[in-house]
Amino acid sequence: MRLIFLFFSCLWLTLLPAAAQEDDQTTPTDTAIATEGEGPADSEIADRIEGIFTEIPALSEIDVDVSAGVVTLAGTVPDTDSLNQAEQIAARVSGVVTVNSELERDITVGGRLDPATEKLRDALMDVYAILPLLGVALVVFLLFLIVGLFLARQESLWRRLAPNAFIAGMISAIIRIVFALIGIILALTILDAVALLGAFLGAAGVIGLAIGFAVRDTIENFIASIMLSLRQPFRPNDLVQIGDRLGHVVRLTSRATILMTPDGNHLRIPNAVVFKATIENFTRNPERRFEFQLGIDAEDDPQAALETVMPSLKALPFVLADPPPAGWIDAVGDSNIILTLTGWLDQRETDYHKGRSQAIRIAKAVLETNGFTLPEPIYRLRIDGLKDGIALPAGTGASVSEATPDTPAPGTPVKRMPVKSVPAMPDAEDTAVDRSLEEKVEEDRAEAGKDLLSEDAPTEFGDRGNQEKGKSVR
Repeated sequence: MRLIFLFFSCLWLTLLPAAAQEDDQTTPTDTAIATEGEGPADSEIADRIEGIFTEIPALSEIDVDVSAGVVTLAGTVPDTDSLNQAEQIAARVSGVVTVNSELERDITVGGRLDPATEKLRDALMDVYAILPLLGVALVVFLLFLIVGLFLARQESLWRRLAPNAFIAGMISAIIRIVFALIGIILALTILDAVALLGAFLGAAGVIGLAIGFAVRDTIENFIASIMLSLRQPFRPNDLVQIGDRLGHVVRLTSRATILMTPDGNHLRIPNAVVFKATIENFTRNPERRFEFQLGIDAEDDPQAALETVMPSLKALPFVLADPPPAGWIDAVGDSNIILTLTGWLDQRETDYHKGRSQAIRIAKAVLETNGFTLPEPIYRLRIDGLKDGIALPAGTGASVSEATPDTPAPGTPVKRMPVKSVPAMPDAEDTAVDRSLEEKVEEDRAEAGKDLLSEDAPTEFGDRGNQEKGKSVR
């Protein structure tokens, strides 16, 4: 019983404040209703409300009836806003106890078109009135736009401030945008429509963010283009290897680097890839080392072979004395000894591949002339399962092993092909630089016009070799 009593007591205490609050909310207004004889008469209230409605075109057709302070509104209004406005005006008049609205929206064609026509007429009148101010705003905007375009076209000025052509172009574009924005801001300020500019900039920010995510690869290429143009890792017509791609540089654009491959094809590599890739430039240093390997017989003396061939390499007219040619024993193979020979040449005067080819030919001829053998791989064939020259039946373990390279046992005679006698120093070959691909690159650059590469911009490789024109890098 005690628990039941406590439960109902708590429930009563909980509901008591809510009931008191409901009693407070039942009063429609804090002002007490006036008794008879106090406040204005009903006719005065009606006249006051009708006088106010007469001054408002949308409410002029409303009928007002007042009885004992209760206002009854009847008739039609153009829209919901007008209906709410009529009720609020009537409720604010002194002496009104409450408002009973019987208003309806006018849904006839004339009732809907007349207010719209009136609003359109008012808007046109406002535009007509603001035309002089709009003209002034337009003149201010055009003035700033023309000044911005004029300054942006002063390429010589921006090239002096920024020697890099790409950066100069960016400054020119920024000048145009800044002056156009200043003109827009001043024009909107004159028209007292700065709030419109804020909304426009907010929408532009959201749109710009969405576009940024959509074209992030293009933006990455653009930023890479800026970095490549500021610190150029190559010059026009340089022979470079970008990653695993080899070719002569044709041009650097705002999105990609164009190479011409040794086959004469154009290769387009996105600048974002170029900026992050490993770049090997074969042109910046005109002196380049060539390297090749030759194998001699395992029974020959490798040191004697090196002493024999090195003077012939040094005697080649295109091989530089500094750094001098070099040679060493690289490895011992299955049936030969591998010698590695190197030499340096000047790519401005000697074609790299032609010079290396002639050095290989001379070294081979000198070794063969002096009794050294450049052997082919020797194989020993072992046949199991033969007895007195008669093959054993199947199943007796007879088998033929796979031929494998092997070196003959010491003292075993080996039949060799006769060595053809050749002069110690064969006639020199043509090692002149082949400039056909370089000429194609120059023709292509002349047709394409300007690009982001500049001879005046600093490079990561220094200026060595830049002073010489017509350099070859094959």
